[in-house]
Amino acid sequence: MNIHHPIEIEPGICHGRPVIRGTRVPVAIVVGSLAARMSIEEVMHEYGLTREDIRAALVFANGLEM
Repeated sequence: MNIHHPIEIEPGICHGRPVIRGTRVPVAIVVGSLAARMSIEEVMHEYGLTREDIRAALVFANGLEM
């Protein structure tokens, strides 16, 4: 995966699950939190993420290219 890509997958980080680079926050947690009706601002605050991190997680989860 591209070193500058906001999502990383490494066997030694969260058992190889996709995470937001540098945070160890799994993409599934971000998507699940939004699906559970947390606001973007709440997710940003809860997990220390940026809007771009959240956007990257949603794009990745949808299988789209950044």
